[in-house]
Amino acid sequence: MLNNIFSMDYDNLRISFFWIILFFSFSAPHTIFSQTVESDERALLNVGESEGISFSKDSLFLMNLRFRMQNRAGFNTLEGDAFEVSEYEMRVRRLRLRFDGFVGNPRFQYYIQLAFSKADLDLETSVVAQPIRDAILYYFINENLYVGFGQSKLPGNRQRVISSGNLQFADRSTANAIFTLDRDFGIFLYKTIPFKNQSILQLKGVISTGDGRNASAINDGLAYTGRVEFLPFGRFTNSGDYSEGDFEFEPKPKLALGLTYSDNQKATRTGGQLGQELFDPRNMNSFIVDGIYKHLGWAVMGEYLHRSSVDPVTSNEQGDIRYVFVGWGLNSQVSKMLDRKNELAVRYSKVTPNVQISEFQQRVDEALVGFTHYVNGHRIKVQANLGYKWLEGLAKFENTGNSWTGMFQVEFGI
Repeated sequence: MLNNIFSMDYDNLRISFFWIILFFSFSAPHTIFSQTVESDERALLNVGESEGISFSKDSLFLMNLRFRMQNRAGFNTLEGDAFEVSEYEMRVRRLRLRFDGFVGNPRFQYYIQLAFSKADLDLETSVVAQPIRDAILYYFINENLYVGFGQSKLPGNRQRVISSGNLQFADRSTANAIFTLDRDFGIFLYKTIPFKNQSILQLKGVISTGDGRNASAINDGLAYTGRVEFLPFGRFTNSGDYSEGDFEFEPKPKLALGLTYSDNQKATRTGGQLGQELFDPRNMNSFIVDGIYKHLGWAVMGEYLHRSSVDPVTSNEQGDIRYVFVGWGLNSQVSKMLDRKNELAVRYSKVTPNVQISEFQQRVDEALVGFTHYVNGHRIKVQANLGYKWLEGLAKFENTGNSWTGMFQVEFGI
């Protein structure tokens, strides 16, 4: 009898001890995890609002992991007067994975971006998949001076350098599509000069291949790109000079002005870093002026882009023609945050070819109106655009070649 009693007490004690351990394991997971991490070599895991998922271990390494996708559905018309839809667009426009951080020393940083959608892989215009968009190493000499080596965006027009996830419209402007510098492989140098009155001068210079991302390892000429930016009223909130729209509701006026010049020697593609292969290399120069202004929910952005080449037209023995797109483009956008979640924006963009290629290329004008609902800033948002494009300055609906376009897009990411 007594043995049975002791046996029952022991069993009850064992069961009680089990439940006590289980209770503390689930009721205080952060305490137990933090104590464990301090005593072993595992990295800390953090999920933040601005930098996605972070893995870190003291000053040994840091990796921020982010993804984003753009799912869209839209239409285009062929003849403006009939308003008859000739094309539907329903696809994943962008699907990207981004890694950034440092290894060994916070001065040595890296930035990697991979793409997976058909358009991002260049499979719409090429038969070779191009998953690498960015792959660059940085060394920070100090907080105002750093150098990069690898593949990244050139310091060209503002809208191109702005991430596609921070745009007000589903796509960048027509002028950007023709005259942008895009990405390239080279040596990048960035210098920031702050002044006592809070104004800032930024200097950016790059020596690159001139042939765009993932180009051939053999190159007969280089590209030299320089950019100067001036922020007379100081820094924008959350780097808003490279994000469209005044989502931050700047309490004081903010202005950024930029000037870029690029000399691409013996370029092999029609747009320098973009476009089809030329039949013969050509020298080309690009000149860009842009600016952005923000205050109390209002935002105004403008860009002027110009490309020139002495002899832009190339041909082969069969008489086929490929040419450098020389001429100039204009893009202007105005937007107003209706409240903290909703924004209305309008855009006018124009592309005018030089007389050297006027028999091959027409003038194009484009006007769009866009609405954006921000669920979680630019990370998660819903966009709707409606636009009209016309040729040769003839805006009447009945003119052949004029067209309407509409787009609905959902941006989702961390």
